[in-house]
Amino acid sequence: MTVEVRRARDEEERGAALRLVDTVFGGEQGIWPSADGREPDVLRLVAVDDDGTVVGTCRLLLDDGIARLGSLVVARERRGEGLGRALLGEAEREARVAGAACVRLNAQLPARGLYDHAGYRPVGDVFVAEGIDHVAMEKELARA
Repeated sequence: MTVEVRRARDEEERGAALRLVDTVFGGEQGIWPSADGREPDVLRLVAVDDDGTVVGTCRLLLDDGIARLGSLVVARERRGEGLGRALLGEAEREARVAGAACVRLNAQLPARGLYDHAGYRPVGDVFVAEGIDHVAMEKELARA
């Protein structure tokens, strides 16, 4: 089964992406982050399989030359297929196109390896958010 990683095309895909975020963060991790009201301003990326199911997502908020990546999740049954890596790569491509100089994110420690392998570096100490250890990370983007 193939998966296409791209911008969400419509409100239906955005809604499916947000439901997946709730499933992973709320259902699996027991955290319910409060909505920050910025969803209308973010670039929502999705990984969509052949039957149209959103199986991964992340959001990118572009702000004054900095891209802030958040809520990168992959459906439990699709983990280990490289979808997180594909979403991260597409987010970086979109950030470059938008003129961002770097991508910043807060990585949960169990997911840090994904970002380490993609060239992100930690910035600062480990901190706790929603009861989970995180580290701020960033990656400078090469100029095209």
